[in-house]
Amino acid sequence: MATSDSVAASETFAGAGPKRVSVVGAGLGGLMLARVLHTRGVPVVVYDADASPDARAQGGQLDLHEHNGQLALEIAGLTEAYRSIIHDGGAAQRVLSTDGKVLAEVPDDGSMSRPEALRGDIRRILLESLPAATVRWGKKLRTATPVGDGRHELRFADGSTVVTDVLVGADGTWSTVRPLLSDRTPTYSGMSYVDTFLHNVDVAHPAAAAAVGNGAMYALIRGKGFLAHREAGDVIHTYVVLDRPLDWFESIDFTDAASAKAAVAAEFTGWAPELVSLISDADTAPVLRAIHQLPDSHRWQRVPGVTLLGDAAHVTVPGGEGANTALLDGAELGQLIAEHPDDIEAALSAYEQVMFARAEAEAGAARETVDLIFGSGAPHALAALFTGGGDESR
Repeated sequence: MATSDSVAASETFAGAGPKRVSVVGAGLGGLMLARVLHTRGVPVVVYDADASPDARAQGGQLDLHEHNGQLALEIAGLTEAYRSIIHDGGAAQRVLSTDGKVLAEVPDDGSMSRPEALRGDIRRILLESLPAATVRWGKKLRTATPVGDGRHELRFADGSTVVTDVLVGADGTWSTVRPLLSDRTPTYSGMSYVDTFLHNVDVAHPAAAAAVGNGAMYALIRGKGFLAHREAGDVIHTYVVLDRPLDWFESIDFTDAASAKAAVAAEFTGWAPELVSLISDADTAPVLRAIHQLPDSHRWQRVPGVTLLGDAAHVTVPGGEGANTALLDGAELGQLIAEHPDDIEAALSAYEQVMFARAEAEAGAARETVDLIFGSGAPHALAALFTGGGDESR
């Protein structure tokens, strides 16, 4: 696995030989870019603010799709590694009413169209595919400053600096690299998730386990509900979805787990007890995840030597494609840089042209998905889709 080694107080990557690429952010997109560059002989270093790869939880299950996430893994030569971490049965889906009745159910058909795997496991196989010291941990970027000829000086919180030929911001919603390209900042979408976990569910939480089933469970009405996944290891990961203003959440003390769980659970008075227990009986403290977004058509004029990928470029509402598009961003950018070693600007321009169009289309599709699952037709619109009565193109 790639690990951190000490970085000199000042390091310069410009000069003779292949252009060196610095990636800020060791998420899925940044690591995919590093992997593709590594396999094609392009020098690359990834800088991440976390102290180690295990410094924080990596989120829940992801279904990677054949046309983007799985394609990226194929480009990176990691298809077999990915197949080894798939959660068999995890692609099953069901829709429940507020009283716990099953409205629609789709089994896991065993196909590779949208298999489920833990985000942390996907990240792990990417890390393990890179040489040691590719990722420099504990490197929180403070500033990125142009120094001429498309090069940038990166200054980190620990006082160290790096001058790099090519800079890629893969540093998420609150990107430090983005201001080099765009003055846009993400705005609150009006929706937030509250994350919880139940452990040892078949023994300790049998009613909740029966409600969720073997895969994903949706129990939603307009503006609120539960989106839960049965994960490997007898775990249920729940996202409690609430359309509320930020100040509503700010009135809840999330440092007090018991009171926070009670406050969120109170929004579901009258719902089936096995559904409410997903928050009220959670084995972990609830974690608030406010959903922010950039404009659907977010783009920028070409700036020499720097670009963005993933949420840094096009964060939007959760429509099921965020991780998939970040992975494809990274894979395609890596291919283009490797194919144009003597014309980085051509590589970055070609990448952005495709990425901008894809990101705008995916943002629009994400809004349609959110409306389908969480909008005025919930839960029956999604149930109709599962049973063949809805618009499968959405």
